[in-house]
Amino acid sequence: MEKQAVECARKAYMSGRSRPLQFRLQQLHQLYRLVTEKEAEISAALKKDINRSQYDTPLFELIGLENDLKLAQSSLSDWAAPRPAKKNLLTLSDQVYTQAEPLGVVLIIGAWNYPWALTLQPLIGAIAAGNAAVVKPSELSKHSAGLLKELLPQYLDQEMYPVVLGGVPETQELLQQRFDHVFYTGSSTVGKLVMEAAARHLTPVTLELGGKSPCYIDKDCDISVACRRITWGKFANCGQTCIAPDYILCESSIQDRVVQEIQRTLREFYGEDPKCSLDYGRIINHHHFDRVMGLLEGHTAAVEGKNDREECYIAPTILRDVSPHSRIMQEEIFGPVLPIVTINSLDEVIRFINDREKPLALYVFSKDKKVIKRMLSETSSGGVTVNDVFMHYTMNSLPFGGVGNSGMGGYHGKHTFDRFSHQRSCLIKSLGMEGMNQIRYPPQNAAHLKRAKFFLTTRLCSCHRFSCVWAVVATMAALGLMIALLVVLLKETPE
Repeated sequence: MEKQAVECARKAYMSGRSRPLQFRLQQLHQLYRLVTEKEAEISAALKKDINRSQYDTPLFELIGLENDLKLAQSSLSDWAAPRPAKKNLLTLSDQVYTQAEPLGVVLIIGAWNYPWALTLQPLIGAIAAGNAAVVKPSELSKHSAGLLKELLPQYLDQEMYPVVLGGVPETQELLQQRFDHVFYTGSSTVGKLVMEAAARHLTPVTLELGGKSPCYIDKDCDISVACRRITWGKFANCGQTCIAPDYILCESSIQDRVVQEIQRTLREFYGEDPKCSLDYGRIINHHHFDRVMGLLEGHTAAVEGKNDREECYIAPTILRDVSPHSRIMQEEIFGPVLPIVTINSLDEVIRFINDREKPLALYVFSKDKKVIKRMLSETSSGGVTVNDVFMHYTMNSLPFGGVGNSGMGGYHGKHTFDRFSHQRSCLIKSLGMEGMNQIRYPPQNAAHLKRAKFFLTTRLCSCHRFSCVWAVVATMAALGLMIALLVVLLKETPE
């Protein structure tokens, strides 16, 4: 089944029908229709998968998809247009440009925590760039995966964009096939396996992974506002967000205030019993429930509630005075548990972050511009948001992605189009003016080399049709030099 899906997509791609921009625009329009027309069905599936609120589904998934689809449709002709490149004097009369070309047949492996956004956002770029795509949604969000399998062929070219369901065996079988790009969203552990499988075919990969995203709260900030924003980002989707604040770093002098403010905000957001709140989600399955509960062993919670394995419910939990060496600080939590690690100085914060794997996101709360500047310049992460959480993700003008252990390659908006495109270098030369090439042909001499160096190292403007003043002046100067050179060459040519 997996092999046939890839072969079907390859055959459809080789037919050439995904190349014309009109086909791509039509498919993007159809995908937009799916997202907008089937919102109720999508929300119902997510309610079954993860107890997602009907209001959170548009907020966290569908609005972002709509924005990316609108952007792709309005900008595709510009994205796909040839990009002129700078010339030198030797290529003055040539056409020199880069052309975005589709990579071919790509594999998109989605994630279960945001099964629509993290599967369809890459697909938007793959379609816009003119690729065929095999779509593999996560089997853990089974209701969403089944609905995607049902809906996508109703709206899109089903040969060009087949959906493959299944678990680990089906994914492994897919990874044995040859693709032109693999886009994977998930854990670092599985990401390494994906990269290893892709390497057998020298297939490039985009890995959107995760990690422990730190959140530093400076004592010189509005702690109430900071904790309100952190609480929203940490406990949305029951903590199952790759860029959720994984832990807090703060000085011990403000730790009690931080705990109090988060506790107050939790009551405001979810009431006295979050289990009864329509806005509070559930852990995806019993395996992940047990994993998160295991991380709590040995800790006494400063803020906690009752947990229910049968319902995969874990109450919002705050841990204070957590040791950097504890188990919960060794792996991504991916659940509604927020440890607080106390530090003594900004230097210690920076060392703490840099001693660990590079995170997918970094959050800094401070009024001090010097603190912010040091955190930005002396640490490394996939992305940064200062005095808020998540918001860099919502900007499709910014590339979203990790670095080091948190992933490789960025996407969103035009960055997704670029991710699924090959920038082909093109130079078109005429067969005339052969005299200009004499300086590169043997037999060589010092005079030819000197002229060649001048012509090859003098760069000109890359404007369309040399429209700027500098280009006009340079063109006139270059024409004069070319004429002079031709005269010299003609004198050197034996009778």
